[in-house]
Amino acid sequence: MLPFSHFDAALPYERFLTQFGSAGDKARWDRTREAVALTDDQRALLAKFTRRTNVLVLAGAWCGDCAAQCPIFERFAEAAPVLAVRYLDRDAHPEAQQELKINGGDRVPVVVFFSEDGFEVARYGERTLSTYRRLAGEASDGDVAADWLREFERVQWILRLSPRLRKLHND
Repeated sequence: MLPFSHFDAALPYERFLTQFGSAGDKARWDRTREAVALTDDQRALLAKFTRRTNVLVLAGAWCGDCAAQCPIFERFAEAAPVLAVRYLDRDAHPEAQQELKINGGDRVPVVVFFSEDGFEVARYGERTLSTYRRLAGEASDGDVAADWLREFERVQWILRLSPRLRKLHND
């Protein structure tokens, strides 16, 4: 299990890109961020999120998959201020990469969702189902933002319905 202390070592979007990315890397991430437009339904769903969720993203500023996906999380956080998104550089934190291997490989991005008090709730990562369908030449009617939003929503429901957190929040 990845310790929550990694979240404390992680950086917000801008600081992560400034510290670990080149000007070209930052430009790629920012282009994706500008291109992401949440639908009204997506914004309404995110506005219903009530539980603080600490979202740790293991990433590489140089990584094309990260540049295509991670800025989506920033749009989610803008619509749902209870989402605290932080980025951890894969190469600067090899112990985290070792813990978060996917199928035996060093993959990014990998997202670890933590509760407000530091318990790991879920992991998701590398590529979404829509991306894999597209890469395999299969028809894909989904999109990456929608795939990720389903994971964020799933985690929010886990947190909202947690007996431990319901007792803590008297709800």
